[in-house]
Amino acid sequence: MRVIDLTRTISNSIPVYPGTEGPSLTIANTYEESGFKETLLHMYSHTGTHMDAPHHIFPEKISLDKKDASGFVGKACVIDVREVGLGGVIDISYIERNKERVEQAEFIIFQTGWEKYWGQDEYFGEYPVISKEVAKYIVDNNKKGIGLDNIGLDPIADLELQLHHFMLANENIVIIENLCNLDMIGQEEFLLVALPLKFEDSDGSPIRAIAIL
Repeated sequence: MRVIDLTRTISNSIPVYPGTEGPSLTIANTYEESGFKETLLHMYSHTGTHMDAPHHIFPEKISLDKKDASGFVGKACVIDVREVGLGGVIDISYIERNKERVEQAEFIIFQTGWEKYWGQDEYFGEYPVISKEVAKYIVDNNKKGIGLDNIGLDPIADLELQLHHFMLANENIVIIENLCNLDMIGQEEFLLVALPLKFEDSDGSPIRAIAIL
């Protein structure tokens, strides 16, 4: 068995979505004064490698704390779409050419290659995004979720978040963003474990995402 960490480390300098305040990790208790170390965490719910809930977009729909934990674990496959490139669209042909693996998976993970820009301005540029047809396939086939190695499901310029609205209208779906280390998985089927913090009415949460092969 191999376990691969797919999670970005949260720090005071971690890149965050434009316009969002970065996290603050402050030492609240020290070994010298208290006999132990404790850290005060101050951050948005969509910091780092994180999960979006339907409640992120729709006030009446399910939050992460109310979802059954089985919705955060499942068979997954990585689809390599690095050839799509700057400003490109991941069309349904990528689903079709990986049909057997996709049909067996509960989570569809797209490797855009954008993690190479982590910490650079390009990370917030014109990363590849899925087509509406791909989004519809994932929803219609009752997948548990979609994952990406970039900052967002929708284009950075789409303030209406059209793909978020379409996919999260289905309460069974979650969206995972800012994954990393996908190149360590390849074509192999794996078990994805992506557990969010369980806080009340959570619209989203940082996660510790791992692949078990």
